[in-house]
Amino acid sequence: MLAPLRVVCIQSRIISLLLLVVLGLPRLAASSETALSFTIQTSPTKSTLLSIHFPAPQQGWAVGSGGTLLKTVDGGKKWKRVTSGTTALLTSVFFADLSNGWVTGAGGWFSRTMNGGESWSPQSLATQQPLYAVSFPSPSIGWVVGGGGTIFHTTDGGQHWNEQVSGTMAALYAVQFLDEQKGTIVGALGTILSTSDGGVTWTAQGTQSAVTLFDVSFTDASTGWAVGNAGALFQTTDGGAKWVDQTLPCGNTCTKLTDLLKVRFTSRREGWIVGERGTLYRTTDAGLTWSEGKSIAPASLFGLSFPDVAQGWASGENGTIVHLQLSR
Repeated sequence: MLAPLRVVCIQSRIISLLLLVVLGLPRLAASSETALSFTIQTSPTKSTLLSIHFPAPQQGWAVGSGGTLLKTVDGGKKWKRVTSGTTALLTSVFFADLSNGWVTGAGGWFSRTMNGGESWSPQSLATQQPLYAVSFPSPSIGWVVGGGGTIFHTTDGGQHWNEQVSGTMAALYAVQFLDEQKGTIVGALGTILSTSDGGVTWTAQGTQSAVTLFDVSFTDASTGWAVGNAGALFQTTDGGAKWVDQTLPCGNTCTKLTDLLKVRFTSRREGWIVGERGTLYRTTDAGLTWSEGKSIAPASLFGLSFPDVAQGWASGENGTIVHLQLSR
């Protein structure tokens, strides 16, 4: 029979081992996190690049001021200019697949390619409002949004467009459709609009804030994020019925809250935000925590695209293009 003192010692060692295992779990999780590296790629322009999109890891597009349209076919090792057909400010570029892409711009500019960007054809929309964003959940079904509450919808890849009633005059800066029915739009004055019937009806959702929202990203039908000026960050976990203010603090080194300009999630847990002054934020726990803002470029970043979970690209002022890479 064991002496009482020895029993106590054994029990204490068991408890200590259990505590070590429990308390060590976060350390193990942290050690499995991916390391981030970033490289500023050589750009053929000093124009501000407001949008960048990679439909595949090797093929990417960027657009910006002065009608700038850039293309890469080697993952950004070399970028070349492509004739856009306009000198207007180009605000967004989006590809539904490797062949079908669209570009939006000021003064109602809208163009389409059906051959992977070999040629671009202007398309006529009945508006002179600036167009800011486009979303195509399929090559034929899409939406474009812009100033003055503008929403247009197409069911034939953009050959014909019908205007939808937004119920607002606020500028609409971003749109995301998870499928052909469920979509979300964000814009000025804290505007968030949602539809579950392909835009037949749009419903305003409340943030209780008048901040300007620049982008939105949903990981599934329930969970989404919206970002905006002065560090604005809102999250929903119920499909937008309620948006919770998760505005990021200023941090140890900043003097003013950073405007957050683009948000992307590559999985339910991993998300990315870029903003002014080249700031990058990252979460690996579904937004429970975000890394302190880190400057990855000497310019504000407006565009962000991830063709897969391992790498992405950001674009911004002075022709800046940054390649982000993750390694185990």
